[in-house]
Amino acid sequence: MNVFLVFLILGVIFLVFKKISSKKTKNLKLDKFKNKLQSTQTNIDRIFLREEEKTFSNPNINIYIGVYDNEENINRKSNIHRARLSKFKKSKLNGEMIFQDDEQRIYKFNDGKKVYL
Repeated sequence: MNVFLVFLILGVIFLVFKKISSKKTKNLKLDKFKNKLQSTQTNIDRIFLREEEKTFSNPNINIYIGVYDNEENINRKSNIHRARLSKFKKSKLNGEMIFQDDEQRIYKFNDGKKVYL
């Protein structure tokens, strides 16, 4: 009788352990993907990417580089500015329209005259 009781207890423990271990995720990459898809930070990043895409595709949108911008933002904004210059031959930076000629020289207009930078 005692042997039967021991086997019964071991069987119950085995079933409980199996039930607990089956709740563990089978695919960690899938769970990571789901969590990333549902996170608010990912949604915020998507919004910023859309804004950057709009800024990149229109050279008339002003890019403002302020004194208090961190280095990462300054690099990102200056890269967008350079890309717009090379693609459209013009870009608006801090309220001034800056142009690029065929010889890759950068200039702006000041009182109707070309001023090379």
